[in-house]
Formats: sequence, C-alpha cells, structure tokens
Amino acid sequence: MANLTTSETGERRKPDRSSHGQGGEKLGALFIYGAGMRSRIWEKTIEGFGHPVLLADYPLRDEASDSGTAARSLTLRDYTDYIRRQAEKWEVERFVIVAHSLGGLPALELAAALPERVAGIVAVGASIPKPGGSFASTLPLPQRWLLPALLRAAGTKPPEAAIRAGLCSGLAPELADEAVRGFVPEAVRVYTDRVTASAPGDGVPKLYVKLTQDKEMSPARQERMIANLRPSRVETLDTGHLPMLGDPEGLRRILRIFMEEALEACRL
Repeated sequence: MANLTTSETGERRKPDRSSHGQGGEKLGALFIYGAGMRSRIWEKTIEGFGHPVLLADYPLRDEASDSGTAARSLTLRDYTDYIRRQAEKWEVERFVIVAHSLGGLPALELAAALPERVAGIVAVGASIPKPGGSFASTLPLPQRWLLPALLRAAGTKPPEAAIRAGLCSGLAPELADEAVRGFVPEAVRVYTDRVTASAPGDGVPKLYVKLTQDKEMSPARQERMIANLRPSRVETLDTGHLPMLGDPEGLRRILRIFMEEALEACRL
C-alpha cells in the first residue's frame, strides 16, 4: 500500500462542501466520481439538492499526473481508505453513497467498511464487479485480458480523441473541452485490484441509474453491473457517460426521490 502521509498533509484542499451537513443532521449523500474526474463534476447536480452532501476526493489528486510516481503507486485500498476517512469525519448520522463509473469499486468497499452508516447506494453508470472481481473483470473479452498490460505500458490517460468519443459523448463542446483539459490519470491498480466486498444485501436500498446513450460503458455492460448490484429498481437517463454534466437536473430529480425513500426505509 502506498504511503499516504503526503496526501493527507500536503494535498491542496477545496472549500468544505459538507459544512451544511454538520451539526447532527440525519441523512446526507456522499458522492464518489469516476475515473479521470474531480469532485467538482457534481456541482451542477447538487444545486438545490436539499440534503447535506460530501463530495469525496481520491488521494494525491493534485499529484496524479504522468510524472507523479506517488499517485501511480496507489492501490484500490488506498482510494477506499482515503474516502472512508473523509466519511468518518463527516457529522451526519447516515449517508447514501452516490457512485459513478469507476467509483463503484470504492463504493462497495466503503459500504462494507461502514455498514452502520450507509443508508443506501446509487450506482450511476457504475462499475459493479462480482465479489473478488476487479474493474478489468467487468469488461468484455478480450479487453479484460488486455487491459492490465495496456495500462502498464501506456498509462491510464486515454488519447484525447478517445476521451471525447467515449467519456464525453453527447456533451456540449465546451463541457467536453473542460473534461478533456481536466482529465486526471488514475493509478493502474485501481483498475486491476480485486474488490473484497460484495454488494450490500436487500436490507440496504439500492438503485442503478442506467445511461442509455453511454459510449464508455455500453448499455449491455450496464445490464451486467445491474445484475451484480441487485438493486430494488433501475432508473434510466437518456445521456452519455457523464449525466452530471449532460442532464444534472434529471439526475438530481432521481437522487432526491431516492433520498426520500432512504429516509423512510431507515426511519430517521
């Protein structure tokens, strides 16, 4: 496991977006972004959200560059532990995890680590491996065999054309430009390390948001993720892989309904 002392003491911190969730409020939403992004990608979605929010970050975010050897050495456990420490400091009684894309892996581990605080999971076009699987294991053949070697050889930042065609499909040009400029390479092991946790059981409300125009994670692949998560229901958005940019109002509407259901389910 990488040494995270530097990240916890030296990483530049953004304004605390959880401040309105402190002081003993009962239910909040913890947002985990996908590969290459930053926490600000959720900002349009949480406008007028009506619940406390924590926009979780990954470790060493400002050092995760092609030359950032510390960031490249991180493991999936490093990502998960870093998010868990943020959650442990957050003064809400319970929270719903909202995870996008690659964020589905640390979301599963976080739910297993803090079962008494997790009131639900929303997977937004998220990767949900089977127990003991990895992000790579969710890919169709032969990509699942080739991906680890490709990542080690070429790194985890795709060419600009691939980011625009997959990740940014369907976005307005200015939004796609911003996503391309801000793309942050992830550690290789986040894609290859195996998750140790299973999806929570039926006692935890779960929702999968399927993205019908997704060119990064095909609808067929999302169906496999749905089968692994076993959610109580599935909602759809007619967007590409980044609905928090393509349709933040639609995503917010789905999330607010789920939050109310989670409140009722846990009788807070």
